[in-house]
Amino acid sequence: MTSDVEVAGNTVFVRRYGTGPAILLVHGFPRTSLMWRFLAPRLAEHHTVICVDLRAYGRSGIPASTDTHFPYSKRAMAQELVDVMGQLGFPTFTLIGHDRGGRVCYRMALDHPQHVERLAVFDVIPILEAWSRTDARFAQTYWPWILLAQEPPLPESYLLGAPQAVFENPFGHGSFGPEILEEYLATFRNPDRVHGICEEYRAAATIDVEHDRADKDVSKRIDCPMLHLWAEGGPLDTFYAQDGGPLGIWRQWAPHAHGQAMKGGHFFPEENPEDTVVVVKRFLSA
Repeated sequence: MTSDVEVAGNTVFVRRYGTGPAILLVHGFPRTSLMWRFLAPRLAEHHTVICVDLRAYGRSGIPASTDTHFPYSKRAMAQELVDVMGQLGFPTFTLIGHDRGGRVCYRMALDHPQHVERLAVFDVIPILEAWSRTDARFAQTYWPWILLAQEPPLPESYLLGAPQAVFENPFGHGSFGPEILEEYLATFRNPDRVHGICEEYRAAATIDVEHDRADKDVSKRIDCPMLHLWAEGGPLDTFYAQDGGPLGIWRQWAPHAHGQAMKGGHFFPEENPEDTVVVVKRFLSA
């Protein structure tokens, strides 16, 4: 079932599955809520599963941005999703996010801990930690961080000029057919949506770093149970060995974090839902 949920200043597109305790699934770049099409029905056997399109993506609204990029900060996006879940009747829920959505989710767990029962974050580390470890290898691998944070209209022009190219690199490609690809591409054919996506990356290079640093300075922690899954053989699996891998980094923020590497590349929830659902269900029942 799909619906549009009206919240302050925006409309959020929602896909809903099942009944029971709530799970909120939040996609990342360059996907939409459609990326959960295999995982969500499996999790819905005993839960209500809510999949949202982040602002500017898919079928959600596109709020105007500001010079500070705050409307596309993880803080603003997290607040919006708390409001969505409240309107749907779920004041507390399990939270699962991939890529950019994972960053919205850990920000929500920091800002709104009373709403988040469990947190799972897929193939990301905190924004501050990623920027603090940036080097040539990072820049060459995580090209959206560098390119899309540039001032307009440069990144917008690139994305609009060759939208399919977004899905022909390790941070975009998948095994889906033309119908799914077309659904994803629709976001990148809309100039307003592309601008919103770039604004989120600009926020990630500026105001989101400030928010993370402020929390780290006062040792603010995520205290709920936390699962981190990352791509086997991918950047998180290989870049941060000196930090104890991604779990070593996450445990500075979330003492109860645990997890493992997963087969299927950066988009393992979409490419390898069978293994992913087994690990997530184990986390839900622990």
